[in-house]
Amino acid sequence: MNFLLAAVGVLGVASSGPLIAATLGATSVSALAIAFWRNAIGAVVMAGPVLVRNPRQFGRVTGAEFRWSLAAAVALALHFACFITSLQLTSVAAATALVCLQSGWIAVFQMFRGVRHPWPVLVGLGIAFAGVVTITGFDMGSSPQALLGDLLAVAGGALAGMYTLAGGKARQTMGTGIYTTLCYGMCAAIVAGMALLAGQPLAGFEAAGWLGILAVTVCAQLVGHTAFNHLLATMSPLLVSMIILLEIPGAALLAAAFLGETLPAGTYAGLAMILVGLAVVVLGQRRSRLARGGAVVPGGEGPGTERLAELGTD
Repeated sequence: MNFLLAAVGVLGVASSGPLIAATLGATSVSALAIAFWRNAIGAVVMAGPVLVRNPRQFGRVTGAEFRWSLAAAVALALHFACFITSLQLTSVAAATALVCLQSGWIAVFQMFRGVRHPWPVLVGLGIAFAGVVTITGFDMGSSPQALLGDLLAVAGGALAGMYTLAGGKARQTMGTGIYTTLCYGMCAAIVAGMALLAGQPLAGFEAAGWLGILAVTVCAQLVGHTAFNHLLATMSPLLVSMIILLEIPGAALLAAAFLGETLPAGTYAGLAMILVGLAVVVLGQRRSRLARGGAVVPGGEGPGTERLAELGTD
């Protein structure tokens, strides 16, 4: 049953890129509109249980918790802006793989903060970023537009790492429902401001456009991430994090099947290098935490961080 749920979760998160690309390509929906509605709907859904159980919890948020939540919301808003825009410029497979470098970026940011990683993590980072160079090198030869999309996806992955670390700080003392409601809600407000400045509409779309927005929200956010949240209670976090890496080839296969994407052989080699590199990073972080007798979950720094790190944002 768990592995059936895992398959549903992988299919959900892997569908994010293809669904967004299809919606942007076939409707009048703007990139920021997808980011806005995805977060706005997510905030409403997450707020429901909290309001039913104890709405006074929102009034107990401290200044530090609010600031960390705001920092996470800003990073998440910029992440979505970069990632969704990249899907208009480069292939779904490349954009998904590059944005999934989130775990690698977290390890890099931890290094700047003085965290010493074991050699397998460093090797994994090297392999993953070599995959980035491989993909961008091929796209540089194909078109400047594709290269720009690749760079936006890389930035989206780094921003996702910042979102995870800031969210981990907030989650040290905040419950999941309160944090996600606050973070998603502020993210939606920030994206709305960005859309206003960029002149991108948030409404007035045709039925197909609204259907695309709903499909992205339900498949990636509610089905995919909810499935993995459930699995974290019944499977080892390491196994869950490894399963989530299947989003990379999953998105490539879905894009090939439904969008007709064909990629140079070298790009597929880059995708494989990123997948292998991230797997090595996850295993290396797991081994390091076991050796220290600490948390066994990759990518986090405190209570709650592990789930954010593993589930990602796409």
